[in-house]
Amino acid sequence: MKKNLFFLGLSFILLGACSETKKPSTKSIPKVEAKDLDGLKIAYYSNDSIKKYFEYFKREEAQAEKKQRAFEAELTRRNKAYEDFVIKKEQEARAGLLSQNELAMVQQKAQQMQSDLMRYQQQEGQKIEKATLKSLQDINKKVETWGKKYCEMHQIDLLLIQGEGGQINYINKNMDVTKAFISFLNENQKEIEKDLQ
Repeated sequence: MKKNLFFLGLSFILLGACSETKKPSTKSIPKVEAKDLDGLKIAYYSNDSIKKYFEYFKREEAQAEKKQRAFEAELTRRNKAYEDFVIKKEQEARAGLLSQNELAMVQQKAQQMQSDLMRYQQQEGQKIEKATLKSLQDINKKVETWGKKYCEMHQIDLLLIQGEGGQINYINKNMDVTKAFISFLNENQKEIEKDLQ
């Protein structure tokens, strides 16, 4: 009986020790100052409109599309040359115009042409993709930098970017500065371009 009382007492002590709640460490509590939001100016611009009306962006996008079309045209040309070669040599082989040695050389050349075509497609495609991505990143950095200047000029405390699939569900249209911001970017386009070069 004494043994059972001992285990019962020990159980209560262990339960009590386990159920103690730890107080949060004061080191983990962030020190955030409460701010008075009176007079806070918040505005936003539409990211889609930047792509549509910012002249520098449109020009860069047009150049990227031009490079892509040239790449696709060259790829089509090379592919056609390969197919034409294979068709011509198959016709010659059926007509008995090629020796076994010539057939082996034709097969080797066709494989080399196909390999070159795939290498061109991969390497040039990656170059174009990388250049386009870098251009977009540079433009985005400049829009961010000039967005800061715009906010400083107009005493805007918070400039948001609104776009499809973004994190902003609703914004009052009175806060929309898209046209004015794009005009500001277009007016300062020469400075922006100079910074990008």
